[in-house]
Amino acid sequence: MSERTSASHFELLGGEPGIRALVDRFYDLMDEAPEAAGIRALHPPDLESSREKLLLFLVGWTGGPPLYVERHGHPMLRARHLPFPIGDAERDEWLWCMDRALDEHEMEDELRSYLKQRFAAVADHMRNR
Repeated sequence: MSERTSASHFELLGGEPGIRALVDRFYDLMDEAPEAAGIRALHPPDLESSREKLLLFLVGWTGGPPLYVERHGHPMLRARHLPFPIGDAERDEWLWCMDRALDEHEMEDELRSYLKQRFAAVADHMRNR
């Protein structure tokens, strides 16, 4: 990211309301798009808990308050995802949703590109099949 600004990614994304909008769009896409049917099937019928956990995680991950850690402890992302069969297809579907949500969210292109790279690395790390 540019050294011109000292704002955190959390702030650049619009704080908690901005991240909530990103998370809501991500899960709306997952819930509605045929391109995400495989990853959607790994989630519970009601996505509210999933939405809340991703929101809490992303708030801290982007430099805001560590809400996820305060409520659930260390994220241990890989360990928490091990019960779910995640292969290339599931990773790609998750990223399909996140990339589109990022594309629709107001932010600088440099930040969008950086976040897409970071999400791709995390999603790839979640693969267990």
